Amino acid sequence: MSTIRPLVPLLVTAGILIGGNGLQGTFIALRGTAEGFSPSTIGLIGAGYSIGFAIGCLYVTRILRAIGHIRTFAAMAAIAACCSILMPLVTSPLFWALMRFIIGISVASLFAVVESWINAKVTNQNRARTLSVYRLVDLSSVTAAQYLIPTVGIEGPVIFSLVAMAMALSLVPISVLDRSSPAPPEAISTDIRAVWRISPLSVVGVIAVGLSMAAFRNIGPIYAQEIGMSVTAIATFMSAGIIGGVVLQYPLGIYSDRLDRRKVIIWATIGAILTGGYLSFFAGTDETANIIGIFVYGAFAMPLYSLCSAHGNDFAKPGEHALVSAGLLFFWSIGATIGPLLASLLLQFIGPSVFFIYTSFIFMGFLFFTVVRMRSRPAVPPQERPGRFRALLRTSAYFNRLAGGAADERKDNRSDRR
Repeated sequence: MSTIRPLVPLLVTAGILIGGNGLQGTFIALRGTAEGFSPSTIGLIGAGYSIGFAIGCLYVTRILRAIGHIRTFAAMAAIAACCSILMPLVTSPLFWALMRFIIGISVASLFAVVESWINAKVTNQNRARTLSVYRLVDLSSVTAAQYLIPTVGIEGPVIFSLVAMAMALSLVPISVLDRSSPAPPEAISTDIRAVWRISPLSVVGVIAVGLSMAAFRNIGPIYAQEIGMSVTAIATFMSAGIIGGVVLQYPLGIYSDRLDRRKVIIWATIGAILTGGYLSFFAGTDETANIIGIFVYGAFAMPLYSLCSAHGNDFAKPGEHALVSAGLLFFWSIGATIGPLLASLLLQFIGPSVFFIYTSFIFMGFLFFTVVRMRSRPAVPPQERPGRFRALLRTSAYFNRLAGGAADERKDNRSDRR
C-alpha cells in the first residue's frame, strides 16, 4: 500500500481523464445518430479520433522534451476541453471529425504524460501491482462514466460540458498534490520497416485489433441501438465488453509467458471468432444474450494487442523495445482508422447482423496468418524472455515507452539479463 500512496494524485487524474474520454466516445455515436448522421458519417468521425490519437502518441516525446510533463498536460487538457465545448455549437459532421481529430492528439498526449509519470515512480519490483491498480482505475472510471448517458440523456450540451469539465479537472490533482516531475524523455525514432522485420505477426495482429476493436468502440453503440437496446442497455453493453477485456488480460499473459506465445494468440483469436459468430447468428435482438456475448468477446479480443506486442518484444534486441511499441502503435492506427469506416458502411447498407461477421472475418484472416508464421519461425523459448508479466506489462502501458525515456529501457534490459 505504501508504494501506491505517492501515486494517488496521478491515479485520480487518470480516473477523471479516462472516464471523460470514455464517456465521449460512446456519446458521440449516440448523439450523432440523434442528429441524423449516417453510420458511415459516424465512422468518419471515429476515424478522425484514431488518426489524431496515433499522431499524438508519435509526436508527444518532442513536446515533452520542449516544455516538460506538467506544461504538456495543462496545454493538452485545455485544448481537449475547448474542443468538447465547441462540438455542440456547430452540428456538422466535418466539424465534429476535426474536433475529434484534435481531441485524439490531445488525449494521446495526456495519457502519455500520466503513464510515463507513473512509470518513472515505480520499480521493476512493484510495476505489476501498480499497473494492476492503474487498470482497475481505468476499468472503473470508464464503466461508471457510461451510465451518465442514460442518467442525463443525449439531448443538449450537458454531456459535452461534463466531458470538458473532466478534462479540466484532471489537471487539479497533479498540479496541487504532486510536485514531482519525470526527467524529459530521450528522442525515439520510428522505423516502420524495422518493426516489420522484427515481427510480422505482431504487425498483422495489431492491425487486426485496430480494424475490429476500434470499430467496436466507435460503432458498437450504433449496433446496440440498431438491434433495439435502450440507452441504459447500450451503456451496459459497452461496459461489458470493456470489463470482459480485463478479465482474461493477465491470465492469458501468464500462459503466454510459459508457452509458445503464438498458441495463446491462436486460442484468444478463436475465442473472438466463435463469440463473434454467436453474436451474429444466435444472440439476435435479445439484450441479455448480447451483453453476455460481448463480455466474452471482449475477454478474448481485447488482450490480443498486448499479446501481439509482447510477441514482438520477444524478438526485439536490447534498445529496440521503444521502437517496437511506437511502430506497433503506428500500425494499430492504420487499422483503427479504417475499421470504424468499414464497419459503419457495412452496418449502414447491410444491417447490424453483419457487424460481428465483419470482426470474425478479420480475426479469421489473422488466425490463418498466425498459423503460417508458426511454420516459418520458431518461438523464443520462455526461459529467454523477460520475467513473468514483464513483456505483457511493457505493452499494457505502451505509452510508457513513447514518453518514459531510455533510462528505464536500459534498466529493464539489465534486469532481463540478470
